[in-house]
Amino acid sequence: MSFGITKTIPAKQGIAEVEALYDGTLDEFEFHMAGKPSKLNVGDYVYTIFNDQLVGRLKIKKLIGSAVNPDSGKPRTLVMVACPGERLPAPIPRQGHRGTRYYDGTDWPEE
Repeated sequence: MSFGITKTIPAKQGIAEVEALYDGTLDEFEFHMAGKPSKLNVGDYVYTIFNDQLVGRLKIKKLIGSAVNPDSGKPRTLVMVACPGERLPAPIPRQGHRGTRYYDGTDWPEE
């Protein structure tokens, strides 16, 4: 199992944004999470959910603390991931959510 977090890509952003994470279009991508992560480390993964399906994962290459949410002014951490990530051959049903949740990778297929 590979530890990490899950992030939901909003449907309004569209499948093209999801595809860009996995097709080689991008070298890196920035996710964010509220506060300072207590369990997350470089080398862990961000698992992406789109339309209530787990579609892939991206390896965390840097955590940047002391960022501020521009809307609320509250602290947040920028989670920089390496692209392209690993895309699942077939998505796995997984309910989307707002925010960030820790995830132990139990649904990810063994290699």
